[in-house]
Amino acid sequence: MKIVITKKADYDKRTGDFINKEFTDYALQSGVELNFEEFCFVAEDDEKNILGVITGRAYYNEIHIGDLIVGEKFRNKGLGSALVSAVEKEFSGKGYDIITLTTFGFQAPEFYPKLGYRIEFVRENKDPKLSKYFLSKKL
Repeated sequence: MKIVITKKADYDKRTGDFINKEFTDYALQSGVELNFEEFCFVAEDDEKNILGVITGRAYYNEIHIGDLIVGEKFRNKGLGSALVSAVEKEFSGKGYDIITLTTFGFQAPEFYPKLGYRIEFVRENKDPKLSKYFLSKKL
């Protein structure tokens, strides 16, 4: 059998189905409840303009925030906090223990501790703007 590895711009339904099946089957074989859910919360104005987005996935016992993006005009006005709060409220009481995320030094490492997240680890970089912060908060 010849194996060929190719890079794809995005995964299609067939690839997504493979990932979901194998991920689920392996968790079940390991005696772990998968509890998987992807999420995306979008903040919009009256005219349906997107002001901010938070995405991620919940699995096993944790929720992982992948991206939090707030439009430049709406930063420092509480929108980021509201988006994080929406995730916390959505998944609270549903069997998840912790919320995790990462951020870089140039992004918002000081923002999350104000919301109760603690820095677990910082992977230092010679350019502090590219140091990576690993944070968590118990639900």
